[in-house]
Amino acid sequence: MSAAEKGSSSAKDDKGKATRDPKEIREEIEETRDELGETVSAVAEKTDVKKQAKAKAKQATDKARDAAPESAQEGVQQAQRLAQENPVPLAIAGAFVTGLLIGRLLSR
Repeated sequence: MSAAEKGSSSAKDDKGKATRDPKEIREEIEETRDELGETVSAVAEKTDVKKQAKAKAKQATDKARDAAPESAQEGVQQAQRLAQENPVPLAIAGAFVTGLLIGRLLSR
């Protein structure tokens, strides 16, 4: 909070204008500098496209790593479970591939 917001203890000069203590002015300047520094840092971080792209790439890599099986054996087991849980789509895909192979053989 700035010195002006705190309700500084200002004195009046002989023309009725408020005068402030130099110490209060210095404190207000220092607070303003701190606020400005924080604002500049926030804006600089938001505009750092390269840093944001690296962060997004790292998130995607971590997500893919978590979803991927640890080994080939685990991948085979995962495929077997998927085939057992959903036999109809697997049968349709098998029939499609078989049809493609037969069509290629007959077109020769």
